[in-house]
Amino acid sequence: MTQPERGVTPLPQAKRRRRSPLPSILGGGALLGLAAFLAFGSLGQSLEYFKTPSEYQLEQSTLAGKPLRLGGLAQAAEYDPQTLNLSFQLTDGSVTYPVQYTGAVSDMFQEGQGVVVRGRFSESAQGADPGVFQADELIVKHSEEYKVPETQAEIDQLRDLLESAE
Repeated sequence: MTQPERGVTPLPQAKRRRRSPLPSILGGGALLGLAAFLAFGSLGQSLEYFKTPSEYQLEQSTLAGKPLRLGGLAQAAEYDPQTLNLSFQLTDGSVTYPVQYTGAVSDMFQEGQGVVVRGRFSESAQGADPGVFQADELIVKHSEEYKVPETQAEIDQLRDLLESAE
């Protein structure tokens, strides 16, 4: 160990220069803002709203032309199995819209059944009339009640139904 020479005073310890945290905070905030902008910007283009006919009627001006899911009860259904064209009225009891769908229809689809259709209103809509809802997808709500077959006749009927479906 070296001893300081006599008559020479040791230098005072150097002060640590303290950095301002402001640039780090601003940089972090800018990165978070950019990430949020990218995330919400791309989400906004791919969002689909679920609306009932009454809700759509109230928000028609903001939802016009956007893809959405419309839910309600099916009425006045007409289905052509040759062309797979299905047309029906979708209602929530107060507002009704016509729906067009082309494709296979579930056996559970029937009038008075709850359905959700995914698509958008036709471009030919004018004014307060949104036109016809062009559905790309049809989802039929089924009964929430599960019924176990209790008799041998019900089991045989279920077996016949399953064999005929194959």
